[in-house]
Amino acid sequence: MLLSGTPLVRRSLHCIRALGRPPSRYPMNLRELVSALNDFASLSLAESWDNVGLLVEPSPPHTVNTLFLTNDLTEEVMEEAVQKKADLILSYHPPIFTPLKRVTWKTWKERLVVRALEHRIGIYSPHTAYDAIPLGVNNWLTKGLGACTSIPLHPSTAPSYPAEGTHRVEFCADNTEHLDTVLSKIKDMQEISCLTTLSARVEGEKQTRVSLNCSQKALLEVVALLSQNSLLYEKTEILLLQKPLLPHTGMGRLCTLSKPASLSDIIDRIKSHLKLPYIRLAVGVGKTLESPVKKAALCAGSGSSILKGMEADLYLTGEMSHHDVLDAVANGISVILCEHSNTERGFLSELRDMLALHLQNKVNIIVSEEDRDPLQVA
Repeated sequence: MLLSGTPLVRRSLHCIRALGRPPSRYPMNLRELVSALNDFASLSLAESWDNVGLLVEPSPPHTVNTLFLTNDLTEEVMEEAVQKKADLILSYHPPIFTPLKRVTWKTWKERLVVRALEHRIGIYSPHTAYDAIPLGVNNWLTKGLGACTSIPLHPSTAPSYPAEGTHRVEFCADNTEHLDTVLSKIKDMQEISCLTTLSARVEGEKQTRVSLNCSQKALLEVVALLSQNSLLYEKTEILLLQKPLLPHTGMGRLCTLSKPASLSDIIDRIKSHLKLPYIRLAVGVGKTLESPVKKAALCAGSGSSILKGMEADLYLTGEMSHHDVLDAVANGISVILCEHSNTERGFLSELRDMLALHLQNKVNIIVSEEDRDPLQVA
């Protein structure tokens, strides 16, 4: 009995050890991984001026075992990525922003592309798409204020929506022959969609109701056509089509603290959250370090355009222009500046954990140790 039972014990122990192992990782195809990253944060949420998505692609097929996260892709960070055998670099800031006319060894950004391709490393950048998503960079920055509720300062709209065009034009006609002529001309116009006709009775008279969607440019043509007939034009309605807002999604955040805190306490919280020994501070006119902060408007990175004109006790961002700071202070709003990337970089640790879950631990995800803000206090 002892001899026959021994193999059973060994097999049982082997099974227990197997259950205790971390999940096996299988390399992901680059296209598959990029698709998953786009699902995590739709690139349609990025600002129109931004350069996001896959920026450098090694020749296919390209598999990814290691995904390397950084806020800024400098030459030092690229060397680290090479040493750590990265297959794809996710750089929050796009290293290629203005178009490259050539790829040589002359400038540092060109050298990044050369090094990436030499070592078969792809480069992907999400930038402002990560600013907009509900659990993105700005949401992470709100945690530096303490317990609070927040809403986007500039909400994002749904990127895809059934309605086409920017305007809807609706009008009624009782003269079938004349209506056929008008509809024939409308059908020949560009950027017209969703053209429908419906029989209806208006004040007891049988009429045809026409509805169409069109672009801003086509709207001018439609209005010019309809204005040729005063009866049609008088019965015309023009509606502006607006895409629905996405909940909890957009640029910047307006935060309402659960309990007001002094400006001094807020400064300490932010230093702790960002792991900074210092911040830059401009105290609003009529305010002191002991003044209470109930509402704070924030934007990771460079927040001038997002924060401008917002009513709050405090502005929190990485950098603002001198004159925008003066405007805020004159309006009694205190300003905290932490340097551009210091308000973004700490998000990478949270991002690593979220992507590990989203990608089902299929790839190894590491955060750069060389990445840092270029500005220091001397």
